[in-house]
Amino acid sequence: MLAEGELECLITRTNSRAGRCWSPAPAKGSAARSPYCSPRAASRSAEDLATLEAEIGSRSIVVDFADAEATRAAAVAALPVDCLVNCAGTTTLQSFLDVTVEAFDHLIAVNTRAPMIVAQEYARHRISQGLGGAIVNVSSMSSFIGFADHAAYCASKGALDAMGRVMANELGRFGIRVNSVDPAITLTAMARKAWSDPEKSAPMLKRMPLGRFIEPEEVAEVVLFLLSERAAMVNGISMPIDAGFQVTP
Repeated sequence: MLAEGELECLITRTNSRAGRCWSPAPAKGSAARSPYCSPRAASRSAEDLATLEAEIGSRSIVVDFADAEATRAAAVAALPVDCLVNCAGTTTLQSFLDVTVEAFDHLIAVNTRAPMIVAQEYARHRISQGLGGAIVNVSSMSSFIGFADHAAYCASKGALDAMGRVMANELGRFGIRVNSVDPAITLTAMARKAWSDPEKSAPMLKRMPLGRFIEPEEVAEVVLFLLSERAAMVNGISMPIDAGFQVTP
């Protein structure tokens, strides 16, 4: 079990994802009041990691998650840690008929294979030490919904959720819990620009009973809960964070 205190968490991220949700403003305080306050970050962007280090004091590793060997080496270098958040991801928009093998393979490599590799090394180390642990895979609402032009992305995130259930089954026997979070549109800096046009955002918001998109800190709150002992008996779920999108026709 993971006792609350000075725990270290490995967070994989890319500079285009919501990894920065782990350092919200003090007023919101998610990371500041979390027991998981000593993060180690792995990302493809050295500049992004340098900024993160300055903001929250993380120890960082630059890695190309499309490179399997480099990803495994980075995961080993980051150990030991108490918990793991697989947050790195990427996308390419192509219609199903236009999906290229190169794009499909790249998304599977970054969104599915890299989390597998990092989790393998984390779990092997925890098991070798006789320790339990917690893993959260940051997936996407796209694992449930067939969005147009997202064939490869939906496939990669659906596979991540499915793999997470197997991980929960097998690793749970060693006291390592594995869960996924599946956010809808999350307002990172890039997403704010992409969805700032009311004509584009209105149809999506219409299906969200809560009436707005998700803030990164709101994803972080759920992740922090799933890592904590408050979720000690939660294992193998895919948790939608979608403002009610899936319950609205």
